[in-house]
Amino acid sequence: MKLKEYEAKDLLNKAGIRIPCGLHVKKGEEFIVTPDIKEAAVKAQVEVAGRGKAGGILMAEYAKIQEVADQLFGATIKGVPVEEILIEEKLQIQHEYYLSITIDRSQKAPVILFTTEGGVDIEEVAQKNPDAIRKVTVFPLLSSVPGYSLRYLLSGAPKEIGPVIQKLYSVFMAQDALLAEINPLVMTPEGLYAADAKLILDDSALARHGISENRDLSERERLAAAHGFSFVELNGNIGVIGNGAGLTMATVDLINRMGGKPANFLDVGGGADRVRVAHAVRLLGSMPDVTVIIVNLLGGITRCDEVAAGIIEAGVSQQIIVRLAGTNEAEGKALLSSKGYRMLDTMEEAVHIAVEAAS
Repeated sequence: MKLKEYEAKDLLNKAGIRIPCGLHVKKGEEFIVTPDIKEAAVKAQVEVAGRGKAGGILMAEYAKIQEVADQLFGATIKGVPVEEILIEEKLQIQHEYYLSITIDRSQKAPVILFTTEGGVDIEEVAQKNPDAIRKVTVFPLLSSVPGYSLRYLLSGAPKEIGPVIQKLYSVFMAQDALLAEINPLVMTPEGLYAADAKLILDDSALARHGISENRDLSERERLAAAHGFSFVELNGNIGVIGNGAGLTMATVDLINRMGGKPANFLDVGGGADRVRVAHAVRLLGSMPDVTVIIVNLLGGITRCDEVAAGIIEAGVSQQIIVRLAGTNEAEGKALLSSKGYRMLDTMEEAVHIAVEAAS
């Protein structure tokens, strides 16, 4: 489970990591901001990637904070309505760093990543200058990060960051986290601050910590949940529908491998009838970036003729590439053929055509 920023920062603050002076506000609540905050960052508390670039972080002078807060409360960020905000003092940033701890599954141990080139474009740093990112693995039974590991990570960086790494590691271990990230960790005239924070906790450990699920769902995620789909929204333009997590994930992976960009993961599950398939196709058809949809299903308890009927009933405008195999395959293909749908015999052929069509 991914915590909201204010929740993650509260845990960091309790561990001794400095965070900006701020105020958490829910929609409809009245609030008063201390006049000591001359200028504020007003941040939507939504669990989406690229929140800042999507308009979820706005700056405001003291007199405009209420107006900007109302503006955010009336917005949706990447399909998620803003129900909570975090109002923080604007920091005088001298330098930005990136710090994170996650699990290296190949080593079965925590791994710490650090770079002096932090900020919103950390992904570009990883692609263009991977040597700028230092990485160390920590033996999981250690209660703290060894000194030699800190010296390697902080070569050329302020030594004050060492205690921050130790404190973040203690949070990571104590909370059974899968990811603990500070980006950016900023240096100001008053010292180091966690300007943003991300914590993802292991779902299996939530009950032990007395934490309940609190995910924000986009409208499409709500619809998917209502129809019983396993659905994850991505950032591409090729819609993906499969039955079974393995087949659907393989389709997503193959799209990436062939140079395409999947827009989602959607598993309709076993035994899907025409109604469920139609809902799935319409859901992807509602995604503005989707230009082509690939339907890759294997018929067992799922009947291919039911799948075909659902595709036809959906009536979306996007091109649909279909690969069906299994129960009532001939009937399903005959239905689709009569309506002019393009069908391929193998997943590789279907993905290849979908990637070409999307580009």
